[in-house]
Amino acid sequence: MLTQQLINGLTLGSTYALVALGYTLIFGVLEIINMAHGEIFMFGAFVGLMTVLHYKGSLLMAIIAAIIATMLIGLLMEWIALRPLRRQKGASHLASLISTIGISIFLENLAHKLFGPETQPFPIPFTNVTYEVGSVRISLVQIIIFTIAVAVMIALQLWLGKTRYGRALRATAENIETAAILGVNTRRIILLTVLLASALGGLAGVLVGMGFNAVTPTMGVSVGLKGLAIIILGGMGSVPGAMVGGLVLGVTEVLAVVYGDSAYRDAVAFGMIIVILLLRPQGIFGSKQPVRR
Repeated sequence: MLTQQLINGLTLGSTYALVALGYTLIFGVLEIINMAHGEIFMFGAFVGLMTVLHYKGSLLMAIIAAIIATMLIGLLMEWIALRPLRRQKGASHLASLISTIGISIFLENLAHKLFGPETQPFPIPFTNVTYEVGSVRISLVQIIIFTIAVAVMIALQLWLGKTRYGRALRATAENIETAAILGVNTRRIILLTVLLASALGGLAGVLVGMGFNAVTPTMGVSVGLKGLAIIILGGMGSVPGAMVGGLVLGVTEVLAVVYGDSAYRDAVAFGMIIVILLLRPQGIFGSKQPVRR
């Protein structure tokens, strides 16, 4: 029973971790909270759904379409809402925060207009395919979600640590002025960060739509808040923190439902986060040192 719930929790947590990675990448480089990330995630889910539903696309095509669509949204957000503010001397980070809130509201209203307010099921041909290992039952959907999420997280970690652009992104996150002096094209790295974070949001949207078999224009709000909670839990700007925090939150939520009351799943999960932060205010992987710059 416990093993079953741990598997369910890790599957759910892996999707949360992908959402949180989008938040933490942008915060790490730009030091802003992208309040539109939840709605970018929601748009990814809808684009994936439309690809499967109306264009009879495969799951792979749905994921690719969602990633392309959310990267385009991220590109427009960078061009219209973020870059112009960075060029303004004396503009505070609150201006960018407000700007992303505006984009968030616009995207949610646009989703209502384009897709309707109803909750829509995410059709998957292999929904009922399950495997039994002893007393544990695992669905094919869970295996696909967890495998994709973990593979993407490992690939991202390797990319950040082993590639030229990954190292440039980390240098920019450490100190943008110093990175520029050292020859890093910080403007390109910022754009790359926004695109990468948006792509992760789109991918997570499709996986969550599959996992819950439901897509709705308001789904970005609750998942977005959980993404924010995860990066605080894991440590602001920490990629490993986002991964671990997402898994911790997913497992806690599932255990709260099974051994408690499903109505309090969010309360229990966030209560656990509060307790951890009381013991370690900087988050699991956060530094006690003040944030750079």
